[in-house]
Amino acid sequence: MPDNLTPEQRSYCMSQITSRDTIPELMLKRELKSQGFTYQPKNAFGKPDFIHRDKKIAIFVDGCFWHMCPKCFKEPKSNKEYWIPKLEKNTLRDKEIDIAYKNDGWEVIRILEHELKK
Repeated sequence: MPDNLTPEQRSYCMSQITSRDTIPELMLKRELKSQGFTYQPKNAFGKPDFIHRDKKIAIFVDGCFWHMCPKCFKEPKSNKEYWIPKLEKNTLRDKEIDIAYKNDGWEVIRILEHELKK
């Protein structure tokens, strides 16, 4: 099925997607801050959404599309030759970040967007 937006319209729509202060992240923010977590810490490797430095816990809140959630990911309908490699690269980077944290003695928690909507 072809994209119903022009390339310019699609580009604008995609540029409006943010990676900070998403609704799922904000849902967790209040609770985790009360437990000593830092929200979107600056200069943290891999850009976790929350960390607890004393307990060595890194939490990532992942969007289902951007991280190819096995439960609800749907392939893009247009420009697949661009999107599929990009999204696969995201999941590979996730694994590399997880390994680096674990090798340094950290616990890594990944929460998918749909898990917060329950």
